[in-house]
Amino acid sequence: MTTSRVPLTEFVAGLADSPLAAWATRAPWEITSQSEAIVRAALDALALEDYLVTGDVAVHRSAQVEGGAVLKGPLILGPQCFVAAGAYLRGGNWVARGCTFGPGAELKSSFVFAGTKLAHFNFVGDSILGSDVNLEAGSIVCNFRNERADREIRVRVGAALQRTGCHKFGALIGDRARIGANAVLAPGAVLAADTVVPRGAVRDDEKGAP
Repeated sequence: MTTSRVPLTEFVAGLADSPLAAWATRAPWEITSQSEAIVRAALDALALEDYLVTGDVAVHRSAQVEGGAVLKGPLILGPQCFVAAGAYLRGGNWVARGCTFGPGAELKSSFVFAGTKLAHFNFVGDSILGSDVNLEAGSIVCNFRNERADREIRVRVGAALQRTGCHKFGALIGDRARIGANAVLAPGAVLAADTVVPRGAVRDDEKGAP
């Protein structure tokens, strides 16, 4: 399970200039499963004068965090981000410049690239989201298969399903993807750059392309 046939830099152009650069040849589910360790290492490399650091939570001085938001470490929240009241970030997250987390948005163990928005009432777990991705209200990225005894996540690579060895993995979502309101991505989704998932749709890559 150590070699990915998913070319990460083709999905996320900014990956090569991020803390994930050293992981660019690894499978996305290997990255998210190590999110806490990766974010802790990135914390050690930060220019601390640019961040307000409390324990293992680093918030850029230009970011805006409303009262009532919950930020749990390890976490790096980048420049010019906005986190609304009621948002919840936990489990090891790295967030690049200019991202938005609206009321009720929850982010867990994920890496979010510049300009991406979780509008409100979203859940994204164990995922990598490229730049300028937009999740409309109520859209969900699931990270766990609770509907069967075999909980291992499988990812479709071309025509084949690839085993991951993981019980938790959400999605790899390429740059500029659009996820419509109340859409659901089943665990193991891989979305190319510029993908549009319609409002109310369910995408389950284990069952083949929708």
